[in-house]
This record gives sequence, C-alpha cells and structure tokens, in this order.
Amino acid sequence: MDGPRWTVEELAGRAGVTVRTLRFYGAKGLLPPPELGARRVGWYGAEHLGRLELIEELQRQGLTLAAIERYLAQLPQDIGELDLAIHRALVASWTPESAEEASREQVERRAGRALSDADLDSLTAMGALHRTDDPGVFKVDPGLLPLGVRVLDVPIPLETLLAARAVVRLHSRATAHDLHRLFRDTVWRPYRESGPEPAELERMRELTDRIQPMVVQALVTAFQRSLAEELARPQAAAEEQETERVDPEDGQGCARW
Repeated sequence: MDGPRWTVEELAGRAGVTVRTLRFYGAKGLLPPPELGARRVGWYGAEHLGRLELIEELQRQGLTLAAIERYLAQLPQDIGELDLAIHRALVASWTPESAEEASREQVERRAGRALSDADLDSLTAMGALHRTDDPGVFKVDPGLLPLGVRVLDVPIPLETLLAARAVVRLHSRATAHDLHRLFRDTVWRPYRESGPEPAELERMRELTDRIQPMVVQALVTAFQRSLAEELARPQAAAEEQETERVDPEDGQGCARW
C-alpha cells in the first residue's frame, strides 16, 4: 500500500465518523477491506479515505444505502483517491450548502496536514472554507475540503482558483436546473396528472431515488471525458499548426513558438 496508512481508529478520526460506522460500511461492502499487517492489524490507505468521504457525501445528499451501493458499483475497480475526490466534489455541487463550523486546529486535523495562512486563503477561494467573524473559526464544506487540500500542492494562482470556482458553480447549477425542469415537465408532471394510486406514486418516488445517482454518475463521467479532451486539444492543435503554418518570407514551415 503506497502513501499514508491509518488504523481503523485513525481513519475514522480523519473522516469524522465513528469506528462503528466505518465497520458498518465495511460489512455492507461499501468500503474495501483493509490491508492486514503484523499482528493482523488492519491498515487503511488514501483510497479508503476517499471512498469513505464519498459515501458520507452521498448520504448527505439523501441517497439510501442501496442507492449508494449502486453508485459505487459503477465506479472503476482501480479508481484512485483523486478521482474519488472529484466525484465527491461534483456530487457536493448538487446538494444544498451544509457548512460545518470548525476551528483551525480541527480543519488541519481534517486536512491531515498543517495549513499556512496562504493555504487557508486558497481553500477559501475554492469554497472549501468560509471565514466567520471569529478569525479562528471557519465554516467547512465537507464535500470540497478533501479535493481542495489536494489542490494546494499545485501552483495555481489565487485568482485562477476564484475564477474556476465561479465557472463550476455556474454550470453545475445550470445543469441541475435544466435536468430538474426536464424531468419535472416530461415525466413527473404528466405522471401526477394521470391520477396514479398512492402506492404507485410512492413507487415512482423510489424509482426517482434510483435514477438520481445514475444521473450524477453520468455527469461525472461526461465531465471527466470532456476535461480530458480539452486538456489534450491544445497540444494537438499546436502540433498541427506547427506542421501546417508557412512563413510568408521563405515559404518554409516555421514553428509556432
């Protein structure tokens, strides 16, 4: 197991859950078993923490354990901690804001590292933290904090983080609004107007709960694919321009740079 390792008690502390809850998730198959070490001590890694945080976020969104199990079943078997953090952040963007107050020491414990003033500014720009009237107390977005901490090691200017946050919030809200309106107008409203029996109405609500994680999964997959395409496009375009561009002075191809 590469990277940090934690015992069950340490992992529970990092994730902000009880050991009993962690073991319950393991018994339900939502969390992979730990790696056994000396004296049969179970060791958990970053992937366990990422999956545990995603489970907590899905529960915060209101999904049942059965729906969470279906959501997790669609993830690749070898999914890494960064992809899990992306899933959690995108899922969190669909939920109402539910910030939790925490002291700087508590934030650092959740982050698993010491945080400088510049780190706190960056996490605030990303929306993972919100400042309060008390300089030593922050409101923590539990969905964004894990991803924000991972981004701290990437040299991204503060103004870029602010702009990126605005773009994500704008488009995630617009997508959620459009999909909700589409489902409401073409599925839910016609169904209610057909006069279904109460039992059928409840069954429809259960089906809606099943559809929601599939929609979120489809959006996450589409976003990751689109991002990969965008990241690959500039380099390909540059290579094409270097091949096709001609210097008007000598008629020979010239490099872009």
